[in-house]
Amino acid sequence: MKQSLQLKLGTSLTMTPQLQQAIRLLQLSTLELQQEIQSALDSNPLLESDFDEHAGEQLQEQNTPATIEHQAHDGAESNRESLNGESESSADGDWNSDIPDDLPVDTRWDDIYTNSSHAGGEGEEYALEQRNAAVESLQDHLLWQLNLTPLTPIDKLIGETLIDAIAPNGFLDINIEDLAASLDVDVEEVLAVLKTIQQFEPVGCGSRDLRESLLLQLRQLPENTPWLAQALVVVGQHLDLLGKRDFRQLSRRTRLSETQLGEVMRLIQTLTPYPGEAFGGEEPQYVVPDVIVSRRDQRWLVELNPETTPKLRINDAYAALIRRADNSAENNYLRDNLQEARWFLKSLQSRHETLLKVASCIVEKQQGFFELGPEAMKPMVLANIAETIGMHESTISRVTTQKYMLTPRGVFELKYFFSSHVSTDSGEDASSTAIRALIRKLVDAEQPRKPLSDNKITQELDKQGIQVARRTVAKYRESMGIPSSSERKRLV
Repeated sequence: MKQSLQLKLGTSLTMTPQLQQAIRLLQLSTLELQQEIQSALDSNPLLESDFDEHAGEQLQEQNTPATIEHQAHDGAESNRESLNGESESSADGDWNSDIPDDLPVDTRWDDIYTNSSHAGGEGEEYALEQRNAAVESLQDHLLWQLNLTPLTPIDKLIGETLIDAIAPNGFLDINIEDLAASLDVDVEEVLAVLKTIQQFEPVGCGSRDLRESLLLQLRQLPENTPWLAQALVVVGQHLDLLGKRDFRQLSRRTRLSETQLGEVMRLIQTLTPYPGEAFGGEEPQYVVPDVIVSRRDQRWLVELNPETTPKLRINDAYAALIRRADNSAENNYLRDNLQEARWFLKSLQSRHETLLKVASCIVEKQQGFFELGPEAMKPMVLANIAETIGMHESTISRVTTQKYMLTPRGVFELKYFFSSHVSTDSGEDASSTAIRALIRKLVDAEQPRKPLSDNKITQELDKQGIQVARRTVAKYRESMGIPSSSERKRLV
């Protein structure tokens, strides 16, 4: 095989570490970005947040000569102005300053001093503890009542076992016979303890099905409650007809008129089908918007949320220690971290600019939504935004994933504004989001006694010039969690 030298000319795309970092930061959510920033702050001494400004000044005074201190101070001022755009005052008022010598008699403490829960220091720690406090579970609440009930040791053991077998919704999730056999006790004794637990608050916990739960709650009501006897009959004997909303058959079997049956339904609707829903459960996860849209001077203003836009800067005290001609390990370490810090800040700035650019384009193209609501949403895909701002669709996809926008109409994920299109009689396209909003509007305006079927909704949309199939209406209705017409029918 003969060896030879050849010259080839070609183009290729190289993913540099800086580009990879920028792409990774672009697709992170707000929470993930905060974690990434904290990790960078922990690993890179050349990076610091504005909250570390006082600590950086103290380090600068203690560890640097006078000449370097002067240069670092000048660099800090210029760098702070370039990254933040404006200087911020970090001086906070002392909470106990200017205490008056004499207070009026009717003066409240809160009128003189700021509430500690809104001030810094211990108030913030207390509020944090309150937010992170464990929520009392259903089992804990029932065990607390069980301990206050005089029972024999064996009955208390049965009660603890029963409470441990109660599901989060309040229903008993175990067979009575199996429980009695495992504890080597009589079934009657287990039922007696279960009856005691079913009287605990909330009433109905320990029920074995929906009928028993509703009956227990009805029997706890005063005897003179209007329509109580009829409600006991409906729940105890005709719960299946009530679930099917077969009011005609239900009225015939109970010998109640439609008006009387409506009164019974009102009483039943005051009950709680699942008594354990008020306890436990997951803590609500609040969404922090990345972009804020507001209307000012007849124009829509788009801006980044300052709470999700971290203010970082380079630690000038350490940066001033870097010497150009020094190749020592310490100097190389500081030089490398300085370069990484600059790349990180540049990647963050690129992320913010891209997010703001995409959000502004979305607001521009969906002004109908902001003016009139979801019914005026226009069909839009990622390619429309990518073509407008000159970016690739994959970049738009990364920007709009797990990013949220706060608008006067609520908080929406950026992907909410993208939807497919459906043809109309006028030749234009209608957004699927707008069609869902129209379906919701029609269902909200329907008569409860005669709800609209999917076929009727299709006809109503056709009158507005939107041609969709009945199965498409059914798919959109189910995606919004709207029950069928038979399940929506009610007397009250």
